[in-house]
Amino acid sequence: MFGAGKVALFAVPGAYTPTCHARHMPSFVNNVAALKAKGVEKIVCVSVNDPFVMKAWGEATGAEAAGVTLVADPQAAFTKALGLDFDASGAGLGVRSKRYSMLIEGGVVKQLNVEDKPSDAVCSTGEALLDQI
Repeated sequence: MFGAGKVALFAVPGAYTPTCHARHMPSFVNNVAALKAKGVEKIVCVSVNDPFVMKAWGEATGAEAAGVTLVADPQAAFTKALGLDFDASGAGLGVRSKRYSMLIEGGVVKQLNVEDKPSDAVCSTGEALLDQI
């Protein structure tokens, strides 16, 4: 998935959830051109959702049309392998991904920005990652 190039990867706790939908996803969709101008070849969003939800969310947010690849992690296998999962059962959501962004170059993580709270979208936004490149 990541290859030899430069990849901007970000994860959200859930498609259509308030911060993910209104702040985090738009921060990447609105910065696709700027990220690509800095050499980013792929922009990928991961969420612990099923592929049908991710497809619909990609269409609803304009992410798919903008060139953001949405990847479903329905069993949280990828998320757990990174150690970036948390239990959102109290909100009825089960295991979810922490909100984060990372810059990957040549398969190596160069930047990792993890939010302290699921409702925060500050250090993991498209703008924040853009400033780190």
